[in-house]
Amino acid sequence: VQLQASGGGLVRAGGSLRLSCATSGGTFRDYALGWFRQAPGKGREYVATITWSGGVPYYADSVRGRFTVSRDKSGNTAYLQMNSLNPEDTAIYYCGSASSTERIRTMTAINWGQGTQVTVSS
Repeated sequence: VQLQASGGGLVRAGGSLRLSCATSGGTFRDYALGWFRQAPGKGREYVATITWSGGVPYYADSVRGRFTVSRDKSGNTAYLQMNSLNPEDTAIYYCGSASSTERIRTMTAINWGQGTQVTVSS
């Protein structure tokens, strides 16, 4: 399964963006899907997780209450709604799949997709 993130851009602090993660060559029905980000000069970090079954999503503390992860019914596309953005959210955002939510949260054995740049101006 190939993954491609899109929807990034430039937004002012306090604004919103919605990212999409499209799959090709399959769906993420049998996997967990996660969102991650990498800020300039920093390592990649976990942001959020969702499964196709629609179980309770997980969020990193830094985004909980501001970001919402969801997916479409087909299991082909996942979304990350980002509200109340601040400059610290500036990063390249990636989606990735793994065999379990635990692997997503620990960033273990991730099938990485292409990223999309999100820039938040102050």
